[in-house]
Amino acid sequence: MSHTKRNKIAAAPALALALSLGLAGCGGMPTNTTVYSEKQPVVERSNFTLDVRTNASGLPITEQQRLNGWFEAMDLRYGDRITIEDPGQNPAVASAVNDLAGRYGLIVNATAPSTSGFLEPGAARVVITRSTASVPGCPDWSAKSDMNYANATSPGYGCGINSNLAAMVANPEDLLEGQTGSSETLVATSNKAITTFREAEPTGSGGLQNAEAGGN
Repeated sequence: MSHTKRNKIAAAPALALALSLGLAGCGGMPTNTTVYSEKQPVVERSNFTLDVRTNASGLPITEQQRLNGWFEAMDLRYGDRITIEDPGQNPAVASAVNDLAGRYGLIVNATAPSTSGFLEPGAARVVITRSTASVPGCPDWSAKSDMNYANATSPGYGCGINSNLAAMVANPEDLLEGQTGSSETLVATSNKAITTFREAEPTGSGGLQNAEAGGN
C-alpha cells in the first residue's frame, strides 16, 4: 500500500510539469484586449522612371512612341501618379506627356519626387509613382492556446477584412487620405437619387393581373 501511495504522490508533480510545458508550447494567450485590429494595411510607393529626349516643340515622334510603349508595358492604370522632371521647364514637353497620359485617363501632376541618377541636358524624366497596399503579418496564428483569461481578440483579428480591403481598393492612396469633393457635387448626387425615388410609379398602380385558374 505504501509503495502505491508513493507512486501517486510522485505522479502529481510530473503531471503539472507536463501541463506547463504543453501550455508553453501552445504559443500563449491573446493579449489584445481592444476591439481594434493590430494588423492594419500598409501603403508602399514605388517610383519608375524613363528619360526622354526633348526639343523646342516638346517630344519628337520617336520619343512619343517610346514613351507610349513604356506606358503600355507598365500597364498604366487608375491610381498611378505621373510627374515630369524637366530642367528646361518647357511647357510643350509637359503638354506632350499629358496628352499621352490622357489616353489612359490620367493627368500629369506638378511636383515630381526625388529620383536618383543624373539627368543629361536636353532630356526630361517621366516618373510613374505606383502605390500598393498590403497587411504585413497576416495571417497570424501565433496564439494557439485555448485559454483566454483576458477576453482578448486573436492576433489575426482583422486580417481577413483588412487584407481584402487592401487587395480590392482601386487606389491604395485612398487608404491614407480619402477623395475630396465639393458639397455641390454631393448634393446633386443625393438629390438625383431622392428625386428618382419620389417620381417612381408605385408598383401597385397598374392593378392586379387577371389570372385564369386552370387544371387537368
